[in-house]
Amino acid sequence: MHMIGPASRRWAAPLLLAFAGATSAAAPAPAPEPLAQLVARIDRGDFAGAQARITDALQRAGLDAQARSDYAFQQERMRRMRLDFSLDEAQAKARVRRWIPDLRDDEFQAWDEAGWIEHLDIDGQRRWFNRAPSNLFRVSRAAAARRAADIPPPTEGPYERLAPHHAEVVAAAQAQGRNSVAPRRVRVTQSIKVQADAVPAGKTVRAWIPFPRAIAGQQDAIGMLASVPAGAKIAPESTLQRTAYLQRTAVAGTPTEFSVSYELTIHARHFAIDPQRVLPTPADPALALHLGERAPHLVFTPALREFSRQVVGDETNPYHITRKLFAAVDRIPWGGAREYSTITNLSDYALHAGHADCGQQTLLLIALLRLNGIPARWQSGMVYSDNAVGYSNLHDWGAVYLAPYGWVPMDVTTGALDSPEPALRDFYLGGLDAYRITFNDDYAQPLVPAKQHFRSETVDSQRGEVEWEGGNLYFDQWDYDFQWQVLPLATP
Repeated sequence: MHMIGPASRRWAAPLLLAFAGATSAAAPAPAPEPLAQLVARIDRGDFAGAQARITDALQRAGLDAQARSDYAFQQERMRRMRLDFSLDEAQAKARVRRWIPDLRDDEFQAWDEAGWIEHLDIDGQRRWFNRAPSNLFRVSRAAAARRAADIPPPTEGPYERLAPHHAEVVAAAQAQGRNSVAPRRVRVTQSIKVQADAVPAGKTVRAWIPFPRAIAGQQDAIGMLASVPAGAKIAPESTLQRTAYLQRTAVAGTPTEFSVSYELTIHARHFAIDPQRVLPTPADPALALHLGERAPHLVFTPALREFSRQVVGDETNPYHITRKLFAAVDRIPWGGAREYSTITNLSDYALHAGHADCGQQTLLLIALLRLNGIPARWQSGMVYSDNAVGYSNLHDWGAVYLAPYGWVPMDVTTGALDSPEPALRDFYLGGLDAYRITFNDDYAQPLVPAKQHFRSETVDSQRGEVEWEGGNLYFDQWDYDFQWQVLPLATP
């Protein structure tokens, strides 16, 4: 897959110019700007300068295929960033005035300068992130206090706050002496609809729709029901970002639609962790993959090390370290996210942006845990609800390895629940509800079959991917839908 160039990439030094005294031969052309420098240039908003250097690089006959792809993706990344940072000042203020009708210009300026309204200066012109106005009320108490009285605060998912299901899971785990309990059987149809004429008529449209894999103790009994068109190719169960692949021919004036339907059983998890029993991480080669850095999104930057030092202090017990780091990341306000493919380092972004969504918080926590020698890894998929509630959403979470318990779940975005009972308060540090389907057991993994063009989502895989021979189809060219039904457990 095509990823933003990793910070660890090594680059040759620029070619030396000809000796000052040499006049018989022209000096060689300077080498293209190294990719890491180009990425940084884009991150600070110098799009014009970046485009000039990309154009120069792509015109060089000697540029190898991987480098050509890397430079081309940076060009695409700028296009995506313009879609995310779509608001000018008048539009950004108009969005905020939906909640604060009497917003003053000096208020907006103060909140903007404080970083509470996310912006990017692109070629000297300030542009605001299209979700920044709504995020403002999550990150600023002053702004939340100014919200009109008749406008309700942002809503949460049904299991982002204490619910009877959490008590059900804890009680069942205690009564049964098991860490996998309270199963739910669910039938799902997930679909993609490509806009009419996004692909020329007669051309083949290729689609990948997320599909679950069996995970011991977490989800099983997966049964494929149907697909549109028929004949979906399901990736092997070993695929860590598993999908169902479909293709069909585009018809003029008609949306191109794909869907897969399946059933599975999902189990809630609860580990009753005794901190005094937790041991140091064993020297197990199988855990090595989940320790250390993994550029570009898991890098032990000086800022990350300092944050860890302040939070962890002199603590040595892996569970207590995990709980301290979990609480620290949980304190970061949730905010709607830019597209992950536009962000150079997601864990670093979560550390500095003043807000973060579930994937950003999860990667930050994974980076902090690994920095402290504690194995941690990623999961993501879709959360859903009972049929009467009608809630579903994309969601990311993870797992941490605590000996002797092994891998235990963690959902830092949902975080601590409002309960005086430790088992309920800390439910999501060692537990999961039964209302989430896992599509991915890692991030930034290749799809099967492989995409030929850039991915729309370079990190996660929840909405799907679409392309044709002419290139990738980005999220502004298609929509996805997720429908589900909770079934009686007796259903075959």
